[in-house]
Amino acid sequence: MRLSDLRGRSVAVWGAGREGRAAVIAIAAHGPAELVAVDDSANFLTLPWEGPLAEAAPLVTGEEGFERLAAAEVVVRSPGVPQTHPWLVELRRRGATITQGTALWMADHAARTVGVTGSKGKSTTSSLISHLLNAMDRPNVFGGNIGVPTLDLPEAELYVLELSSYQCSDLTDSPRVAVVTALFPEHLDAHGGEQEYYRDKLNLLQYGPQTVVVNGADPRLAVELGDRAVIRAGAADSVNVAAGPDGTPWFHLVDRPLFPRAVLPLVGRHNEGNLCVALAVLDALGVDIVGRKDALAVAVAEFQGLAHRLTEIVDPSGLTFVDDTLATSPYAAMHAIDAYDGRPLTVIVGGNDRGVDYTPLREHLAERELTVIGIPDSGPRIIQTLSGLPKVRTELVDDLTAAVHLARQLTPPNGVVLLSPAAPSYGRFRNFEHRSEVFAEAIQTTTHP
Repeated sequence: MRLSDLRGRSVAVWGAGREGRAAVIAIAAHGPAELVAVDDSANFLTLPWEGPLAEAAPLVTGEEGFERLAAAEVVVRSPGVPQTHPWLVELRRRGATITQGTALWMADHAARTVGVTGSKGKSTTSSLISHLLNAMDRPNVFGGNIGVPTLDLPEAELYVLELSSYQCSDLTDSPRVAVVTALFPEHLDAHGGEQEYYRDKLNLLQYGPQTVVVNGADPRLAVELGDRAVIRAGAADSVNVAAGPDGTPWFHLVDRPLFPRAVLPLVGRHNEGNLCVALAVLDALGVDIVGRKDALAVAVAEFQGLAHRLTEIVDPSGLTFVDDTLATSPYAAMHAIDAYDGRPLTVIVGGNDRGVDYTPLREHLAERELTVIGIPDSGPRIIQTLSGLPKVRTELVDDLTAAVHLARQLTPPNGVVLLSPAAPSYGRFRNFEHRSEVFAEAIQTTTHP
């Protein structure tokens, strides 16, 4: 379904945030017979609905909202509406036509789009792809799940999109190049279960993409994709990391060396994998990554890591504090912990408790020596899961500031204090940015031991 297909039809836009606002403006321009916006949330951060928005579509709130959704010929839901929402379950039971702004946009732009999703690494990988394409004289527009709704993007010859599982779930067109960086259980409360989450995530691949690039080292992707013909970045027949001419790790295209791993300023094995995926995408788009390897090396070296993802904060005490507040699952925290293997490490965990199983984190830490400090709300449950591990010291505190203070006391000189919460921020914080602000402030205000 395209935006133009909504002309002369009754349409209800569900959601009054950035995505909903973008959808109302875009749909109104195509002449629907009726357009209404519905917001069932009690979100105190919702912005006023006025001016051109109110002129284009009246905003309906409360229980009346469901009746307006049910009466519409087409419902355009915002990504934040979970699959498990009772209204959505009932609308699907009734056979309602439901789509999203990203799906409407993709129907017109799929052939010019690289779409990137994944349980971990999609932000860094999509940013790398866009950055490297620009360096290779392939201008592109970067958008999607980075705060820029697709319906707000300008016209361009090439797009690179970061796509969440929520955005992927309603697609009926696949992008020209579909990319999956990792797959592990995440957002299960919003999708209804692990297999439902995988289904929604991998819906990106279901409508004939020209090329599929995946992280070839990811075990769950290997299971879910089976023998499907895809480019498996990281494998020997694609872009991979192996010993180079000087004996140190280098990035290669199959057996042809590109540049040393040391060129990449991002820490962690997972970021090596992210760059392998990005380079494999460029290769699939016809960029001569061997012939232009020197220019690529410069571009890689200039890449700035994204905020709140293993962002290092050097402290006068000699400790390295690391803001990884976007690590909202145990698997993401495991990747972060691996990035600092070999250094004295204290990890701060805890946030909104979604009932996630932290057993994989326990198994991952079984032979490791480190300190883990838990903060509300899920911190106590995480610490309980880790109890009994012989080399893991565990502590509980009341808040993030107290955790930073205790970490200063417990972390050896030249060690790392890693905020990798393995849980979302909401509940105790306005959003993940607020959690990062509190972390940074605590680092500044707590005293050095």
